[in-house]
Amino acid sequence: MKKSILSFFCLAAMAACTSSPEDVTNKLDAYATVEIGADSFSGISDNGRQVLNYFKQICGEVDNIYWDQSFGDKKLMTKLPTDAQRVFALVNYGPWDRLDGQSFVEGYGERPLGANFYPADMTDAEFEALDNPDKNSPYTLIRRDADGKLQVIWYHDAYKETLGRLSNSLHAAADYTIKPSVRNYLLKKIDAMNTDSYYESDLAWIEMNDSKMDLVIGPNMTKDDRRYGIKASYEAYVLLKDLELTQTLNEFTEMLPELQQALPVRDEYKAFVPGTASTIFAYKALSYAGAANAGIKKIALNLPYNPQVQAEAGTRTALMSNVSKAKFQKNVRPAGRLLLEREQQNCLDEDAFLWNIAFREVAHGLGVKETVNGKGSITEALGNEALTLEEIKGDVVGVYLNLYLIKKGLINQLVTREDAIATFITALIRSSRFGNAEALGRANIICYNYLKEQGAFAHNSDGLYHIDFDKAETGISALAEKVLTLQATGDRAGADAFVVQYSSVPESLSQDFAAMSRAGIPTDIRFQFVW
Repeated sequence: MKKSILSFFCLAAMAACTSSPEDVTNKLDAYATVEIGADSFSGISDNGRQVLNYFKQICGEVDNIYWDQSFGDKKLMTKLPTDAQRVFALVNYGPWDRLDGQSFVEGYGERPLGANFYPADMTDAEFEALDNPDKNSPYTLIRRDADGKLQVIWYHDAYKETLGRLSNSLHAAADYTIKPSVRNYLLKKIDAMNTDSYYESDLAWIEMNDSKMDLVIGPNMTKDDRRYGIKASYEAYVLLKDLELTQTLNEFTEMLPELQQALPVRDEYKAFVPGTASTIFAYKALSYAGAANAGIKKIALNLPYNPQVQAEAGTRTALMSNVSKAKFQKNVRPAGRLLLEREQQNCLDEDAFLWNIAFREVAHGLGVKETVNGKGSITEALGNEALTLEEIKGDVVGVYLNLYLIKKGLINQLVTREDAIATFITALIRSSRFGNAEALGRANIICYNYLKEQGAFAHNSDGLYHIDFDKAETGISALAEKVLTLQATGDRAGADAFVVQYSSVPESLSQDFAAMSRAGIPTDIRFQFVW
């Protein structure tokens, strides 16, 4: 592993950084600092607090694994010459700005497409020739042996020492908890991480419904593997349940089969039946670690990704209400007040933002899980664009579902169709600032370009956005149908062409980005953990 990392650094050192100290300071200022964890422990017993302390230790070990996956030796970043560089490296888990993929540290080139999952000098031909089916597992690294030949190493072997410490903390937390379901989940998670087999722990997590606290941990999303879209990154979330909001959200779980059938796509593309045990929980976040804490912060997630578990038991949507509130107040509302015409600024709504996000995550559990024509899973069929398509699906199907439920009178009566659409489009413009370097930003840019082409919005004579709500709703439905169809049919050529056609940043967006920067509107947030 050390040999691979050294090769990585040697190759990266061929290109120089152009970011000045002032540039790095400006980049850091683009992330508004938000405290999370304060005043969140009301009603937590002494046992519960001890469990949370172990969860906090676990986050540190997850960070250690993720530093290796995303970059290599963290110590190299803690020795950078300026405070701004050191802090910004911690935000990005390495010397590359995740918004544009460029280095802000002298001696490093662009962020590698394969992160540190593969040898930096590995060719596609070498990978294809490697005769080991485990190379395609989300839970393996590709390294060179002493003779320079490619070999496959399972995560549980590569990170054995760190996982040992992590397992000890999980065991201790399991001993302290008074909830049998939590204990079962934590012990199953130990087995999972030490075998890289997650089916049983995924089921245990779905069944763990009676705890006020939650630990989401493991290699989950594959967003860091921009080369093949295969390898999963370690991450962790420590969460406390928001009981009142959770009760409201869970009224919709029984509607998941109906929502699946309401998708604007052919019947054969929505034959998948979501598991009946699906839940929607609202939380206050205490900690993010690893991939969860790198760059742009997620407001919500929908797990597990295992399609077998999704079919048998469903999924859990976790919505971090304190993070949603922070992003709306720091990022979305200021952007809308700057960019929307005055009459439509009144449609910016914090609840609409939360509902759009909630159903974005619900959307990830809907649609198809396997292609309908024998091309395998969506990831197998669509390759490294699969994640971009999935992010687009979440965005547009999420707001589509919100609009569907608003029409049925099932969402808070104070949230209107216009609120949902105006808040969605504003969030889309703001989130397009994330850039093309990762799937999330690329998906937002694609949504923007497609909806603009459909006439969903245009600039008025004052240079401000005017939204045509009817055309926006029609465009959202059309885009949802387009993406769901590409996924269902596994149309890789169509997906690639679609991404190429719509993923360029138009001049109108570039002007919006400049205007938001001049106005001092942060691109996103970064956390200060205070517990």
